[in-house]
Amino acid sequence: MRSLELAEIYAPLQADLARVEERLKSRCKVGSPYLSELLEYSLRANGGKRLRPMLTLLSGKFYHYNLDLLLPMATAVEIMHTATLIHDDAIDKSAVRRGRTTVYKLWGEEKAVLLGDYLFAEAGSLTASTQNLRAIKLFAETLKAISSGELNQSFNAFNLKQSRADYIQRVVQKTAALFVLSTESGAALSQSPEEAIQVLVEYGYNLGIAFQIVDDVLDFVATEKELGKPVGADLVQGTLTLPAMFLLEKYPGNNPVREWFEKRDNPEDIRRAIEMVRDSSIPKECYQVAAEYSARACRNLNQLPPNPAREILLNLADYLLNRRS
Repeated sequence: MRSLELAEIYAPLQADLARVEERLKSRCKVGSPYLSELLEYSLRANGGKRLRPMLTLLSGKFYHYNLDLLLPMATAVEIMHTATLIHDDAIDKSAVRRGRTTVYKLWGEEKAVLLGDYLFAEAGSLTASTQNLRAIKLFAETLKAISSGELNQSFNAFNLKQSRADYIQRVVQKTAALFVLSTESGAALSQSPEEAIQVLVEYGYNLGIAFQIVDDVLDFVATEKELGKPVGADLVQGTLTLPAMFLLEKYPGNNPVREWFEKRDNPEDIRRAIEMVRDSSIPKECYQVAAEYSARACRNLNQLPPNPAREILLNLADYLLNRRS
């Protein structure tokens, strides 16, 4: 069966996603022209999938679909996601993301960090406007998880003594937590029963892990054009991802990942590591792990009311597993 393209998957909710886009644009109009310029630059789609607001809207489709609550929440999760990317780029000193120059590179580290802080506050304000205590608390817990994950990654940069469990924990904090915020808040704001909320929490949690594993594989096997950033960026930063872990397990002796992490003086090690991963069974093995998490995400969706949103969630999981960017 043919996998659907993202535009086909999004089509049933395109009108509501357009309303999220309008709200994002409206957040760019502030008193300061300098801040407006930064917001305009960072909040435009620019190749972004708008995946997280889509998950919020979809998760609200099973019971009482209330756009007065769902639209600010969907906008909040996208703004929060943007803030994390801006901070990540400042921390990693990244020059390019999604094929565009980063805020960090254009305006500097100080302004990038302050813009990220502003966006977190903006997302929190939008979440609070729902007046839903569960969503507000979840937002705060998610921000703590993301910050903790970033600290975890920073303290473990170039650390070879990390287990698969350590890797998954970091992925949960940095990626899956925001997926859960998207699905749980959408379900809660739609007056879903607790059983249904937990099905969507499980979906967001496992889909987030699968999404990140695919991202980590693409960092080795995709092209720079597909990635919108340099290939092997994780290795450059000393971030030990699943493909690199598998490479270390297969070649424990003379291993370019080990050489790079221990000495950090020969960029040729990065090129060799990328080639070795591409020429091995490692991508396939990583995709198998991602597929297991994707299956876990979808395993209880049949407990939700049968409607088009349920089918979209299944198609979305399939798409994210097979994407190239």
